Amino acid sequence: MAIGGVAIGSAGLLIALSIVHGFKSTINEKIVGFAPHITVTSYMGDPLFRADTLQTFIGNIDGVGKIQPVVLGQAMIQASRDVSGTLIKGVPDEGDVTNLRTYIIQGEFDLTAQQSGLPGIIIGTALARTIGAEIGDRVTAYAIEGMPTPFNTPEIRQFILTGIYQTGIARFDDSFALTDIGTVRRLFNLGPQKASAMEINVADPRRIEQVYTQVRDRTSFPFVTESIYQRYRNIFAWVDLQEETIPLVIGVMIIVAAFNLIGTVLMMVLERVKDIGILKTIGAKSKSIRQIFLLEGLFVAFTGLIIGIAISLLFYWLQITYEIIPLSEENYYMSTAPVEPHFIDFVLVAAITIILCALASWLPARIAAKTDPVKVLSFGK
Repeated sequence: MAIGGVAIGSAGLLIALSIVHGFKSTINEKIVGFAPHITVTSYMGDPLFRADTLQTFIGNIDGVGKIQPVVLGQAMIQASRDVSGTLIKGVPDEGDVTNLRTYIIQGEFDLTAQQSGLPGIIIGTALARTIGAEIGDRVTAYAIEGMPTPFNTPEIRQFILTGIYQTGIARFDDSFALTDIGTVRRLFNLGPQKASAMEINVADPRRIEQVYTQVRDRTSFPFVTESIYQRYRNIFAWVDLQEETIPLVIGVMIIVAAFNLIGTVLMMVLERVKDIGILKTIGAKSKSIRQIFLLEGLFVAFTGLIIGIAISLLFYWLQITYEIIPLSEENYYMSTAPVEPHFIDFVLVAAITIILCALASWLPARIAAKTDPVKVLSFGK
């Protein structure tokens, strides 16, 4: 029972830590891959004038990898079955600064003019399902400012659906459409050098905060600079909260296993009182008696730890190979529980388990060492 308690406690902690690490890495990869690392907009949401000049200026800042002007606007998008509201994003033809092309599950990343002369457009799976659009379908977008009247008619543009992407994050898959920036400028009546925002990707993602600080300091009012961690702070906070609390909660299992070990070793002491009395009578020292039961506790700890590590490794293999724990993609942003074991976790869990088990063995060992051989041999207990 003691070995089983240590095994379950250590395996539970290792599995929980690997899932938390997997969650964090997967969420970070999806958000950092889909969204720009840094966004520069104007105060009050006005368009950026002379976006080309601003692009050149920011592009010379150390650490900036890719930079592009984008045009963003709310529009209605319609296909064969239905119509839905969406955020249309116009980017240069050569491609987006993000890694959206890696999330394409149908079609391809192609924003250029198709054989019909219409530009290509890319939408998310949820939006495609809502409006009933498939690859090759003609999609119509309507944009209007203010209330529609006979004198204020909507701008209309048509596209060919060339790609459908899926990130697993509903706010991305349901509300973004990507197409050529020139077409979107005409849709929203913007001049050729105007843009809604400037999107920046950092050459080294580990330096996002550092580069953000440089861009923010060098682009003063009326520009507003925002990092990806600020824009999606609620998602990152949710992931960090899990990483901070789950080890503490699962760590209780190790403590319970330690108390279980105390009871087990104490029972060993009580069962072997006569043997302890005989050993002390023939000259065994208290230190030797104490070491016997400490070693007994450490044996339980090492055996349980080895079994626990084996269980966790078996779980990693089963989850990676067969995906035995499915998840609701709408709630968790992924269809299966990710696992990402870290070597440092194995070292820390092993050290903590051995230390707790050694401490748990010390009390019974101390009781055994203090056993009076005269009373044991005289009264038989």
